[in-house]
Amino acid sequence: MNKNTLINLPVLNVPILVSILMLTGCADNMSDLQIYMDEVKARPPVPIEPIPAIKPYVRFIYPGHDSDPFDNSVLEAKAVAEIPESVLIDKNRMPEFLESFPLDSLRMVGTVFKEKELWALIRIPDGAVHRVKSGNYIGKNHGKITNIKDVGLTLSEIIDNGFGGYKEHDNELAISTINQP
Repeated sequence: MNKNTLINLPVLNVPILVSILMLTGCADNMSDLQIYMDEVKARPPVPIEPIPAIKPYVRFIYPGHDSDPFDNSVLEAKAVAEIPESVLIDKNRMPEFLESFPLDSLRMVGTVFKEKELWALIRIPDGAVHRVKSGNYIGKNHGKITNIKDVGLTLSEIIDNGFGGYKEHDNELAISTINQP
């Protein structure tokens, strides 16, 4: 035998020796297991509980929900709501000077009686005072002055009606007191 062969023999024998030792632990002595199995088989059988009864499903019908959720007619366009009659804006009319200011920035500071007619005195934001009479326009919403009194003036504005058109809206501009700007 070669020297190398002798070295390899004990290395190969180690796994074989380990497996032989492991198998010796599996002896035929299973008497305690057999006693336990005989004891369990000798017990009287316990009756198995019956399967509980399954309650039948009761369908709840929601009132007022008779429509089919898969009906394509739900996706169709709704009938267009009736659009109220719209007021037309005169786009050919030249805007007056006081129409370039929002109505809330204008202040009525007094009145003047001139040419048998009552005129209102309106102060603009920079402090200048202008006079207007019934029929003049003020404010950004095409506000036409309809009546002038000592305590204020009334005007008819044309505002958006929410349906792509316009409607008339009555508004007032009261005379400012001394403390107000």
